Amino acid sequence: MHLYMIRHGQSYVNLPDWRGTNWDQPLTELGGKQANALALWLPQQLLAVSALYASTMQRARETVLPLASAYGQPVRFDDRVREIGNNRFDHVPWATDDEPGEYSGVWASARPFAPVMKEPRSETLMHFRARVGVFLEELLEQHHGQKVIVVCHGGVIEFAFDHIFNIGPWRRCEIWTHNTGVTHFECVEHPGREVWRLHSHDRLEHLPAELIS
Repeated sequence: MHLYMIRHGQSYVNLPDWRGTNWDQPLTELGGKQANALALWLPQQLLAVSALYASTMQRARETVLPLASAYGQPVRFDDRVREIGNNRFDHVPWATDDEPGEYSGVWASARPFAPVMKEPRSETLMHFRARVGVFLEELLEQHHGQKVIVVCHGGVIEFAFDHIFNIGPWRRCEIWTHNTGVTHFECVEHPGREVWRLHSHDRLEHLPAELIS
């Protein structure tokens, strides 16, 4: 399986001076341009795909729509590839009237078994990693030998690396992905050897310098 993981375009939550809610915000004007540029470029590099997945969060939904149109593919929306903190510990997304409001005062990777939000039902970093890992393992079962795109979030891509590279709970390196950056993994069958192969990370050829964020 060839797996292409793509971070959403720039959203209002990515702006350094943003003071609004940190929940389900749409793309900025720049984010929309990034999504359109991605949809023009990627089908020229990757001619056909078997499946197109996306996070159910608004910024991922808006990013995937131009791609879906370009490929003529339906989108399979999945709650498991939402950003960290946006699901409860049972992996269910927070209801609009039940959002916990504030992140914990400690960065998640410093206390990977503590709730991410100031709410006891919040997922921990390890709950988040588990839902990303379960999603990836199911993709392998369902899309053997196929090409799959997943439009998601920077944190999801980061923890896909942790799952694939078998990293422990305490992380020592942050894996950064720019908005609409493309990461390409391949799962191969080599008995007695590594199962996953990393081809590229954070490809941005589709964006001129003024659109990189």
